[in-house]
Amino acid sequence: MIPFHHDHVGSLLRPANLTQAREQYKSGAITLEQLTKVENEEIIRVIDKQKQNGVLGVTDGEFRRSWWHFDFLGGLDGVEYYEKDTGLNFHKMETRKEGIRVTGNIDFSSHPFIAHFQFLNEHAGEAVAKQTIPSPNMLVYRVDQNEEIYPDREAFLQDTIAAYQKAIQAFYDAGCRYLQLDDTAWADLFSEEGHDKLRAKGLDPAEEMKIMQRMINESIANKPEDLVITMHICRGNYKSNFFASGGYDYASETIFGGLDVDGLFLEFDDERSGGFEPLKYVNRPGLKIVLGLITSKSGELEDKEKIKARIEEAAAYVPLEQLCLSPQCGFSSTEEGNILSEEEQWAKLRFVKEIADEIWT
Repeated sequence: MIPFHHDHVGSLLRPANLTQAREQYKSGAITLEQLTKVENEEIIRVIDKQKQNGVLGVTDGEFRRSWWHFDFLGGLDGVEYYEKDTGLNFHKMETRKEGIRVTGNIDFSSHPFIAHFQFLNEHAGEAVAKQTIPSPNMLVYRVDQNEEIYPDREAFLQDTIAAYQKAIQAFYDAGCRYLQLDDTAWADLFSEEGHDKLRAKGLDPAEEMKIMQRMINESIANKPEDLVITMHICRGNYKSNFFASGGYDYASETIFGGLDVDGLFLEFDDERSGGFEPLKYVNRPGLKIVLGLITSKSGELEDKEKIKARIEEAAAYVPLEQLCLSPQCGFSSTEEGNILSEEEQWAKLRFVKEIADEIWT
């Protein structure tokens, strides 16, 4: 049943030859066709590597992307990917100076990610092909707005929801049955610092929480019955650094009791994520809770018995059969990747499977 008792968020470390090919393409040394050939070869390889390491829901590693969110969002109608004067401020560094901005009415007509999924699905074989995209909240809270195009925020929200409804149907029509929405916007609700950032933009945290809930629920309201949609809530991941801190407490009733997704991938790999008590608001037996207890930010393996003990602790709030295990985030949310080796990455995924097999089989 999706999500699986041992699962993963989606992004994987980029191999050196793919990184080199992307740089060659940017400089004009190779053509798009030549870059695509390298991407195809490496995606086929990484699908096989996932299977060899026990992964049941395989992704393309997000190998065709530079960012986990901007590549998809920048491909929507009315959105443009561009270079900025500053990057995002993470805990110890600033990201690349790139972003997205509104250039017209938001819509979804066609998108290269559909063909990307079809390639993944074609080569997934007996495994389930899992597609990851940023949630609609990432457009709402990370895009540079254009008040001339959208003087009315409500019109912008409605167009975004409509675009996502079309996108979800397009992935389904292409064969997708496992779709994950990745979302860092919720992290703005997890601390007073995050609340202050919202207030500085003239936004009320309590009202924005309602909007975040609405964006998810209305975007997925028309999803086909046999399409599983999960959401990954993240506090940022760039070169093993984080963007935000704080537990789920403030938004817990909304996240665990008010979202219509089929599963939630949650960061619980360190003290920044708080405790399990907010899980008491889980109110549906069909909602899978994927505990991100294994960090993707370093290669060191955790203490297995401590991970098992934490799963048992979480089971005090949610029945064990509703729980799953995964790394807390992807290994390469951006093409730079986290600070660990590829073999350490595979060891982490094997470790997740090993623990899950001992608990659920």
